[in-house]
Amino acid sequence: MTVAAVRPLEKADTAEAVAVLRGGSNAPEFEDVSRLENYWDAALETRARGGDVLVATRDNEVVGVLQVLIFRHFQHTGGWCCEVESVHVRGDQRSKGIGAELLAAAEQLARDRGCYRIQLTSNNIREDAHRFYEREGYVQSHKGFKKHLS
Repeated sequence: MTVAAVRPLEKADTAEAVAVLRGGSNAPEFEDVSRLENYWDAALETRARGGDVLVATRDNEVVGVLQVLIFRHFQHTGGWCCEVESVHVRGDQRSKGIGAELLAAAEQLARDRGCYRIQLTSNNIREDAHRFYEREGYVQSHKGFKKHLS
């Protein structure tokens, strides 16, 4: 049973998608809802490179979002890989299957693009998200590191 419609972001969805992103962010101060064109430009660039920004909608409202990045590895014989980023479901819509539908759509897009692997990272403090990803078949196989650049 489909609990939400998952589709590519449309320009008119941008404000709602950013609100979902901001609502789930550990650093919402970095999300500037007055600069929607920047978010839309990022979505267009993601799409131009073979990925997409997907939204989940219920009752004509954006209730979930994720970004699918497709890139070519300099390993695995130059194989294609998929990175999932910015996975967020609106707080009042969590635990209703929306995240699972978003991930399933991302996985299908990765298969359609010929990716041999799909991967994601999740902040260490997001223990509920970690359990969710494990239920969806993801395995914690690596330890990630990030360095913010000024």
